[in-house]
Amino acid sequence: MRHFFVDQSELACQVPALRGTDARHIINVLRLKPEDRIGLFDGTGKQYEARIVAIYSGKVEFSVIGSSSPAVESVLELVVGQSFLKEKKMDDLVRQLTELGVTKWIPFISERSIPRPDDKRLYAREKRWEKIAKEAAKQCKRVKITGIGKTVPFEDVIAIEKDFDLKIVFWENEKNLLDPKSLAADHDDLKKILVMFGPEGGFSVNEIEKAKERGFITVSIGPRILKAETATICACALMQFLFGDMGQKNLDKNEGLK
Repeated sequence: MRHFFVDQSELACQVPALRGTDARHIINVLRLKPEDRIGLFDGTGKQYEARIVAIYSGKVEFSVIGSSSPAVESVLELVVGQSFLKEKKMDDLVRQLTELGVTKWIPFISERSIPRPDDKRLYAREKRWEKIAKEAAKQCKRVKITGIGKTVPFEDVIAIEKDFDLKIVFWENEKNLLDPKSLAADHDDLKKILVMFGPEGGFSVNEIEKAKERGFITVSIGPRILKAETATICACALMQFLFGDMGQKNLDKNEGLK
């Protein structure tokens, strides 16, 4: 059963409907008919089973049969701060991080960021990233969409006052590796983590010192120098494995609830 996003305001309508790209996909590509069933999600954690009632040009009316809150979202609230990268690498990162279950993605400009789009281009790119995140959420059957933050300076990200259990800067010049045992000893239950990644040229020493002053720790992913986009994907997968829902820890927790 295919999965589509539906706005909560649409669900409140007497006759809810899908419109635009999703409606055209249902009509022209999937060639679904009235009485066929589809899956829906509203981005808040709820999933719906619906039945197509009627199909018009550019609109697919449906009725909701049932709803649920499936456990497909990570137990870890993982927020990613990503310095601007070249070309369309940022587009790919939004897609892949959404698949990895990241909660929010914050693009920022650092000292060595080469792309520095003007406000008009930034707005267009942020809207594009929102669309990519929504499409990726549909593809991997998440019930929440990775939030896309406004593009801000480096200093704004390290100044975020949210109550994070842990704040990490992944830095290629750091010798200390990610040590889950040490982190677990220092933090009883890691539920909210902020991680930051630099541009192709890496963070400057000045930026690292500023981050440390704000309570960040610096860690290395390993002995090899990874491309900036590879480092982000690798580190986020590790965080979900160690503290989220991709490793044995989460399986053991779920087993204990049975």
